[in-house]
Amino acid sequence: MLNKALPTKEERHKQFGSVDKIKGTKPTDKEKMADLQNEKKDYYFAIDQVGISNIRYPVFIESERAPVFQQTEGIFKLTTSLPDSEKGINMSRLPEALHAFYEAQKPLTFETLRELTGDIAGRMKQENAHIEVTFPWYTERKSPAMEVSGLHHTHVTLASSWQADGKRTESITMKAKVATLCPCSKEISEYSAHNQRGVVTVNLQFDSGQLPKSYKEDLLHVLESNASAALYPILKRPDEKFVTEQAFENPRFVEDLIRLIASELYETGWVRAFEITCENQESIHLHDAYAHLKVDKERQR
Repeated sequence: MLNKALPTKEERHKQFGSVDKIKGTKPTDKEKMADLQNEKKDYYFAIDQVGISNIRYPVFIESERAPVFQQTEGIFKLTTSLPDSEKGINMSRLPEALHAFYEAQKPLTFETLRELTGDIAGRMKQENAHIEVTFPWYTERKSPAMEVSGLHHTHVTLASSWQADGKRTESITMKAKVATLCPCSKEISEYSAHNQRGVVTVNLQFDSGQLPKSYKEDLLHVLESNASAALYPILKRPDEKFVTEQAFENPRFVEDLIRLIASELYETGWVRAFEITCENQESIHLHDAYAHLKVDKERQR
């Protein structure tokens, strides 16, 4: 049986390198501490965005599909502008603003993001503020044949910028996974065709007055309905038969997928401009297939 006489916890800490606190000479009162970032000088260049990123906080999401009200995790980037006459910003005010936003228990919408950007700009006394927040959006999805329910998730990013002149810029990014079946493989093979998982990322600008409440659901439908098949959280054997046959009936090159999505977004009235990236994670190659395009509908009028 182990029976050691150990020194005290304080003595053990000192043995492993801890030292006594020194008696400092610098002030401990906030009002007496040096405030370097508030020194006014010529610092050569103004900064477009400075702040904090990769800060995670619970957020509340409203959805047109069940679960209609959900709590999930948002990954935030909070920034403001900085003129060339100021050395730095008071960054602690940014998480303070985010915590106040969380305590208000407001759902994450463009309306509440506009409030938060205005609050940040006011706290920081800056001309511009910008927020980006990425979160997994969960929706209940039934399997196509057996109708077995499970939770599906898609990643969404909302971005909102505020300027002192009243101008705002806002955007939506959605990253969804879909199934694609190779048309060439289907054409040349005696039987079967290789499948892959496609990752589609769409960033779009919109007319805020026309943004529907169902924008997340509408955008996800555009991405999935133009692929070979959608993905599901739960599949029984009849469901698997349905999905694999559906993919076989709707073969898609990465070029096909990006053009079909672009066509539907082009016809969507509330979408002003968009940028799409499609990546097929090839199942029989070491590489992925990639396609990218962008369209500004305003410039084409």
